[in-house]
This record gives sequence, structure tokens and C-alpha cells, in this order.
Amino acid sequence: MSTSTSIAQALTGIRARITTSAQAAGRAPSTIGLVAVSKFHPQSSVIAALEAGQRIFGENRVQEAAAKFPALRERWPDLRLHIIGGLQTNKALEAVRIADMIESLDRPSLSDAIARAGDRAGRLPHLLVQVNTGDETQKSGVRREDADTFITASITRFGDAVRGLMCIPPHDQDPTPHFRLLSDMAARHGLPVVSMGMSADFERAIACGATLVRVGSAIFGARPAHA
Repeated sequence: MSTSTSIAQALTGIRARITTSAQAAGRAPSTIGLVAVSKFHPQSSVIAALEAGQRIFGENRVQEAAAKFPALRERWPDLRLHIIGGLQTNKALEAVRIADMIESLDRPSLSDAIARAGDRAGRLPHLLVQVNTGDETQKSGVRREDADTFITASITRFGDAVRGLMCIPPHDQDPTPHFRLLSDMAARHGLPVVSMGMSADFERAIACGATLVRVGSAIFGARPAHA
């Protein structure tokens, strides 16, 4: 089976599971977006997914995203690129230039860098505040105890560009309480976008209110060995 066929079949399967999960939760499947996480996979895999109808992609590294995506927008102008990894302040300008959404706003210094970048680039992508729901020291995201204050400050600063929240629960814990916490927090702030759930747990995230799920290996296969 070719890579293109396998990616197309995987996408069909994931979309079916999203539909089933949404219906089980009493939700319209159309309210849940699929972010295909293409980090470390070649541009040819992205093209295969685009040809299969996928339009939203997630990348961790700004440099990698810049190498893959701008050239594809001419053929697929409705392509949407999300930066989903921890973002260094010195990469903010490039991220603001190429991304439709930055899912990892998590600290005041990054807010400052994004604001400056937005002024220089003359555009501002949509923003999600990343919440470190497990308060893990090694992980990006604003700590739970600081989250409400930071979310409020971000909305005050960026207005409607702040669309919602994102989280990555601890890998060794039941993700459901983390998903519920994030969904409740988004509702409290009147934010419509809740990005949570990955290949192993996106169905549980949908049950808890996810509006974006980020799926990589279940679409593209294992990361290349050199990644």
C-alpha cells in the first residue's frame, strides 16, 4: 500500500471515530476540527493528507513549518497551519507570519513577543492559551493557579484573537479530569475553542467538550527514526 493510500485510509478512519464520539456525546460532528500533526513527517505526507481532504495541520517547530507549508498555500488556499509546540520568543515573528493559529501562548514574555511580531507583520494569528493542567515542571503551559489571571490578561491584550485553550495531560494519568478542567475553564472565560486529545485519547476529549483534536501517529504513522 502506498503512503498516500495509507494516509487517506487513516484519515477516513479517524473522521469516522470523531463522528461516532461526537454523536455519543450528543454533539454535532461538524463542531470538532481535526488537526493533523505532521511534525517530523515530510512535505509529501502533508500533500497526501491535503489530497485526501485534510486542511488543518499542526507543527511543533516553526522552522520546519516554514519549510513545508507556505509553498502549499497556492494550491490549497484553505490550508490552515497551527503551531502547537512550545514557542521560543525569538521564533515569534516567523510564527506570526506563517501560522493561522498559535496554540501555545503560555507566558507574559511570549505575549510581548507576539504583540511586537503582530505589529511588524501587520497580522495576528488566532491564539490559544496552553494550560499545564498537570503542573508538570518539564512541560510548557501556564500553571493552573495562574491560568485564570493569564487568560484574562491575554483577552484584554489581544481581544478576539484569543480563541480558546489547549492542554496536554500528563501521559501517566487518566486524561479525563484534565480535559474536564480545561473545558470548564474555557467556558468560564467564554472561549469557544478547546484543543485537547491526541491519537490515544481524542475520543475521551470529545466526550469532555474538545472542539479541536490533534492526531499525528494515527494518521501519518510513527515518526521517522531521525526525528
